[in-house]
Amino acid sequence: MSLFAAVLSNLVSNVPAVLVFRPFIPHLTNPTRAWLTLAMSTTLAGNLTVLGSVANLIVIQRARHKVRIAFWEYARVGAPLAIITIVIGILLLP
Repeated sequence: MSLFAAVLSNLVSNVPAVLVFRPFIPHLTNPTRAWLTLAMSTTLAGNLTVLGSVANLIVIQRARHKVRIAFWEYARVGAPLAIITIVIGILLLP
């Protein structure tokens, strides 16, 4: 679920991604853990690419006069960071 949520939240943003999962969560064995996993995954997935979070876009837009951060340049750091933090989050969730 974390992988799909992370990818989907980068394609359509985290709120619509969570809404896609909403009908299915109550039917899972542990809905509380599923909600926590979904919240963690969609939030941390914002680090995956420049487009993963509105905050990323704002920072890059504000910095454009001083530095240039390309999509792949960001992804080279953001993707591993997102993957590592999501894996740690999965391991730490009760």
